[in-house]
Amino acid sequence: MPPTALLTKGLPKVSHHAPIDRFDETWRTPLSILLGLGRAAGADFIEFFLERTNYISCMAEDDAITSISPRLSTGAGVRVFRGKADCYVSTNDLSFNGLKAALEKGLSIMGLSLPGSNAYIPDINLELLRDYATRKNKEGWLADCSSMREMSDVLLAANDTLNRKASHVQSRRAAYFRDWQEVLVAASDGVFARDIRLTQSVGYSLLCADGDNRSSISQRVGGSSNPAFLRTWDYNATAEEVSEAAGTMMYADYVESGQYPIIMANSFGGVIFHEACGHLLETTQIERETTPFLKKKGQKIAHESLTAWDEGLSDGEFGTIDMDDEGMPAQRTLLIENGVLKNFLSDRAGSVRTGHPRTGSGRRQGYTYAAASRMRNTYIAPGDYSVEDLFASVDKGIYCKRMGGGSVGPTGEFNFGVEEAYLIENGKITKPLKGAILIGEATEIMNKISMCSKDVELAPGFCGSVSGSVYVTVGQPHIKVDSITVGGR
Repeated sequence: MPPTALLTKGLPKVSHHAPIDRFDETWRTPLSILLGLGRAAGADFIEFFLERTNYISCMAEDDAITSISPRLSTGAGVRVFRGKADCYVSTNDLSFNGLKAALEKGLSIMGLSLPGSNAYIPDINLELLRDYATRKNKEGWLADCSSMREMSDVLLAANDTLNRKASHVQSRRAAYFRDWQEVLVAASDGVFARDIRLTQSVGYSLLCADGDNRSSISQRVGGSSNPAFLRTWDYNATAEEVSEAAGTMMYADYVESGQYPIIMANSFGGVIFHEACGHLLETTQIERETTPFLKKKGQKIAHESLTAWDEGLSDGEFGTIDMDDEGMPAQRTLLIENGVLKNFLSDRAGSVRTGHPRTGSGRRQGYTYAAASRMRNTYIAPGDYSVEDLFASVDKGIYCKRMGGGSVGPTGEFNFGVEEAYLIENGKITKPLKGAILIGEATEIMNKISMCSKDVELAPGFCGSVSGSVYVTVGQPHIKVDSITVGGR
């Protein structure tokens, strides 16, 4: 612990040897002193975020490994609050003086300065190190992950399997990445917490063509906290599914544009809820007053059949975290219950500026970003219907089995491509369709999700926002949307 009567004039004599290759209890003294300096300067709140990462990606195109990209980084960020205003400064210098310089820069931005000679530095009483990495035996994860040789062998074998199962192949790609991260958070409210995260993903992209007929299908799986993830990937089963979809869609008819009821598949179908509604429930949107749900808490915003959650607790999922990037333990947050808006997603800054309670949702891509309110594992809850019930309720509509890319406007207007779609007639799938684009607006579509089945599945995703790109999970059961605009020919 720092001396209880430390004065600024004593700082040059204080020696700190906290290791930059591991974040542990030895960081308590230097961080406590720096936090005390910030408080002595007049800041209302200060937070340090330290990070080490070890990332590698590998790509196989056709029958060759075309890319192996490793990346190592170490750095820290300091956030300074004064009232409801804040600033963020990052550095890759983790020495005491380097962190002190970053703090001084942050203070100056907020109109503050380090205290002068002989000023008293208050003692910041940090909690006992809350070490999720040690508690959950994460220290050996990195060493247990697949080697570069194993990555290459698996991806080449996967691509060979895809080539044997698919027809009229133009290009095939298998790609994998592993992202290992160690973080330490120390804040002037006493937070002192450490974690290690391990996130991995692998998948296919397949392009097929036969004359003028073309199809492009992709599929990805992802997970966290499992060093053996790549070794357990069933690339034969994935290749079978991707090849079958590509072959079917290559000769599909183009969809006719119009208004249709649709049934949207489970798993990655949840990307529309994530994009069209989830982002509008983050306090970053409330601060800007760009969400239509700004003053709707406690009010009905969706069909009574819809209940939705965001949480960081599901074992092994892509968006699972033991603590957020502000040191708050993960939790479950009920977003919508039977159509009624129950909660928003809030980080520290969002809570300060909007009054909504923090939800363990402060996330960031890395130390160069300040944390912001972000989703984790976000999904529509299971309903009371069977999948057969949903199809039986549609006389003529579209089954959206596999979603593609899309875009969402700042207030919820969206359009999403559908990679694999089918015509529904009299409750039955009759033929494949391609070229479908779903067009809508969040407040409208949420009230048209009238039926949810019981078969919830989750899928990995990548989410970009003000605090960079983070790993998230999307998901839902099969759902029925009573009417939506479908763009086509």
